[in-house]
Amino acid sequence: MLTVTVFSFSYRKGIPEDPTGNGGGFVFDCRALHNPGRYDEYKDLCGLDAPVKDFLEREGEVFSILDSAKNLVGQSVECYLRRGFEHLLVSFGCTGGQHRSVYCAQSLGEYIHARYPEVEVVVVHREQKKMQKM
Repeated sequence: MLTVTVFSFSYRKGIPEDPTGNGGGFVFDCRALHNPGRYDEYKDLCGLDAPVKDFLEREGEVFSILDSAKNLVGQSVECYLRRGFEHLLVSFGCTGGQHRSVYCAQSLGEYIHARYPEVEVVVVHREQKKMQKM
């Protein structure tokens, strides 16, 4: 069975290590996206909260990054399934690991879960200390 682990993280604390020993996977940099964390009304929220989601979606930039990630990761998932691989790691980073990367990691995890029901998806929001198995 293939398990895809999707991390959100803060670049200040480093890129997540691959616990499987495979040496890593995809790393997407979300720092080019407009940062909701620069505004007081979003500082105490994260990318799982509706106001932050609305901010990122309203700006619209996030969709091009997510579409590219979905295409790249989707190709690998299909290849990994055909070849019998067991693990794939995908990480999204931003400055604080709180807003942009969290939104993107959650979105990709939900996409993989819906598109590839035979794949176990684990989403880890490292800086929020949250993990979700889908």
